[in-house]
Amino acid sequence: MHQARFELSTSDDSTMFARALARQLGAGDTVLLSGPIGAGKSHLARGIIHAILGTNEDVPSPTFTLVQTYQAPRFEIWHADLYRLSSIAEVDELGLTEAFDNALCLIEWPDRLGHEAPADALEIELAIKDEGRVATVRSTDPRWARVFEALGV
Repeated sequence: MHQARFELSTSDDSTMFARALARQLGAGDTVLLSGPIGAGKSHLARGIIHAILGTNEDVPSPTFTLVQTYQAPRFEIWHADLYRLSSIAEVDELGLTEAFDNALCLIEWPDRLGHEAPADALEIELAIKDEGRVATVRSTDPRWARVFEALGV
């Protein structure tokens, strides 16, 4: 298992971390973003989306829509917030399982996926620490070694 911990003392640190991750992500990748409310899951996803799109396009939290999609030059990005899901069946209704194969999927509250969570996903757990955040990145899939190398681990 690969695992690394990153101190993100400021919002700018989180944005730079998101940009570094974005350079390593593409179609078929899934990033599972967990942590308590206010830990920065949406902020991190927004930073990744902005970096890939190369714009500061409005990227609202998908709290109420559940999924927001964006068309990048080479692939689609799905940003999902599963907090309000009440059953696993709703995951299939959203079309997420198909998106896992050919889109970049950024999933907040991934515990709601249950057994539908891709085994090869990159997991990022965010925690609040003082005024900043701590990101713990982990994966058991060796293909994510490129992310850990790019992040200097």
